[in-house]
Amino acid sequence: MPIYRNKHLLEIVRLLPCQHCGANDGTVVAAHSNQLRDGKGRGLKAHDYRISALCFTCHTEIDQGATLSKTERVERWEEAHRKTIALLFESGFLYTKF
Repeated sequence: MPIYRNKHLLEIVRLLPCQHCGANDGTVVAAHSNQLRDGKGRGLKAHDYRISALCFTCHTEIDQGATLSKTERVERWEEAHRKTIALLFESGFLYTKF
């Protein structure tokens, strides 16, 4: 199955606050899953629908943080992902034309 890409979706997510800490400081991006099951591979990002809105600080901590175990990092990303998808639907962003 080809990797799903959607530039418009990634741009919309940048408008959201961080779904971990709540920051809305201009550093929020669509942080892709780091899990193989989501399409992640060497040099390849996961599907664009497996994203979470995270600020620079939270994104860095979840991707590379030495203070969290791998399980904690996955759990934080998954929680932020669920919140991101819910916010996209509840705000009506996903009803705009892609």
